[in-house]
Amino acid sequence: MSRRDLLRFGAAGLIGCSLAASPLVTPVTFASAPWENRLVVIILRGAMDGVDVLRPVGDRHFAALRGAAGQDDARLGNGFFAMHPALAPLAPLWSAGELGFAHAVSTPYRDKRSHFDGQDVLEAGTDMDAFGRVRDGWLNRLLQSVPGTEAQTGFAIGRGDLRVLAGAAPVANWAPDTALTMDPQSFDLAERIMHDDPLFRDALYEAAELSGNDLTMLMEGGPAADEGAGFGGTDAGAMLSQMQEQMRGARAGTGHVELAAFAASRLTGASRIAAFSLGGWDTHAHQARRIAAPMTRLADCIATLKDGLGPVWGKTCVLAMTEFGRTVRLNGSGGTDHGTGGAMVLAGGALRGGQVWADWPGLEDSDLYARRDLMPTRDVRAIAAWAMRGLFGVDRSLLETAVFPGLDMGRDLRLLR
Repeated sequence: MSRRDLLRFGAAGLIGCSLAASPLVTPVTFASAPWENRLVVIILRGAMDGVDVLRPVGDRHFAALRGAAGQDDARLGNGFFAMHPALAPLAPLWSAGELGFAHAVSTPYRDKRSHFDGQDVLEAGTDMDAFGRVRDGWLNRLLQSVPGTEAQTGFAIGRGDLRVLAGAAPVANWAPDTALTMDPQSFDLAERIMHDDPLFRDALYEAAELSGNDLTMLMEGGPAADEGAGFGGTDAGAMLSQMQEQMRGARAGTGHVELAAFAASRLTGASRIAAFSLGGWDTHAHQARRIAAPMTRLADCIATLKDGLGPVWGKTCVLAMTEFGRTVRLNGSGGTDHGTGGAMVLAGGALRGGQVWADWPGLEDSDLYARRDLMPTRDVRAIAAWAMRGLFGVDRSLLETAVFPGLDMGRDLRLLR
């Protein structure tokens, strides 16, 4: 089968599926580095409303802005903040000092409130002067700065692009629930089809190995497939259709627990960094009803990481971060619109948790950003930088220049034990 034939089948077969959905090129990134601590970064896509996730019930203006929300919730620490009830399963982690929050934080992104631009700024880790000019992600730049980094050090999990781990540092891409099962004859045909295209050829080899196949056996363990045969003697079109069905079997938007469990399984081995994303945070309408589901998924992921990491949990920090916050006032549909300041969720046995890191700006009109949003008082990049400084011993000067260009980390928040 020629590459032209492959492209002809593409609309209904392999090429017709977007690369983001393909189990052969889906980003799950591995690497290994000279440290024992672990970092998990969870990108919360859609702009999480930090004022709802961690409710400032002690602010005298909160009730007027959000009604009765949070008034009956269990309060944290000195009682100023209360966790949303959907995060209640994480209360034992708070009590154990393994859960914390950073509030009134944001990237340098302001005013345009585009999800795409906001996520680019978050994952690139730049200030606005460098926006659009830096193409790699801040986690990858961290790996670039560490001698001896190899594939399977950092680990970007899932189907959507994770720019935060994109860049020159070596990575290997895969998704946890898209195992590629092929017999030698089928593999031989796929290898012939993809041999002259480095993208597909290398992804095929990688997918086979990460799925637990013996690559040598697949390449040598059976007779060469006849031209146009494969998958038990069916023709090439049927083979491609079956590969397409396998791709369709990867359920977008579900499997968050499997993602976290898969991350934990790698982090207990050679991997030291993992990143994946959770969607569903864009709550323009009926927020009181809609925000509970993504918060439950986030709580599930953190609990799954703790269970799966076992003793390694004590060497782990989890950072859950979003592109920007939301308006402090509810709109006419009972939702919130794109805003500025928001919150981060931090977890892990390495965390000095049981506290909220916040220079609280207040919710009075004059305290708000543009009289509508929570005013940011700290750069979200600084939280990540201090976490990496504590976990990996990275020099502050390197974090403020190479990893997060233009960042002033400010005072040490002593995030870690």
